[in-house]
Amino acid sequence: MKECGHTPGLLKEFSIQMTRTFGFAVLLASAFTLTAAAQTPAAAAAPAIPAKVAVIAFQVAVAQTNEGQRDFSDLQKKFEPKRTTLKSQSDEIDNLKKQLQAAGEKLSPAESAARTKTIDDKTKQLQRAAEDAQNDFQTEVQEMYNTLASKVYEVVSSVAKDSGYTLVIDVSQQQSPVLWAADSTNITQAVVDGYNTKSGVPAPPASAKAPAGTPAKPAAPAGSTAPKK
Repeated sequence: MKECGHTPGLLKEFSIQMTRTFGFAVLLASAFTLTAAAQTPAAAAAPAIPAKVAVIAFQVAVAQTNEGQRDFSDLQKKFEPKRTTLKSQSDEIDNLKKQLQAAGEKLSPAESAARTKTIDDKTKQLQRAAEDAQNDFQTEVQEMYNTLASKVYEVVSSVAKDSGYTLVIDVSQQQSPVLWAADSTNITQAVVDGYNTKSGVPAPPASAKAPAGTPAKPAAPAGSTAPKK
């Protein structure tokens, strides 16, 4: 359809009118709000509630639940074949370095350069594989932690309400503002025990040992915090 020559002018005028109408509506709404506020009696101040503060190492609580220890142990087992493969690759590189060093001047410059290049290439491959494995492991740890943390948080809320706490402060972070707190205010173990009872997951056997080079208990992912409701 052919556009009329005065259409831009009409659109401009329409925009101006819309702006004015919107502005008037805002002013009108504001007037009604002010009038209503003037006519509404001030609400009575809520009675002050005595403060009762608790502290919790939330990340530690999540990690030390029976479920957290079980899931972390399962995750370690899942990545154990990859760890074994990386260890084999590392041992191979060490052997190649020892062989190159033992050969010394017996090798021609070309042969020495070729062996050195092989070692460098294998070292780079190992570094990439190790970084990928570490990233994959950290991702799964974070996902595991987030899933469990949301469930543990419900127990935190329950323990706090049952004990009459009005505020619970997480002291997991290194930058926690809490410098000191009485032992009686620490609900970490109470939350761990409460969650273990709720989940029904049995404690891991005392004889269970983590693979060499790995922590016996799960550590909370760096930067993790309690989930917000």
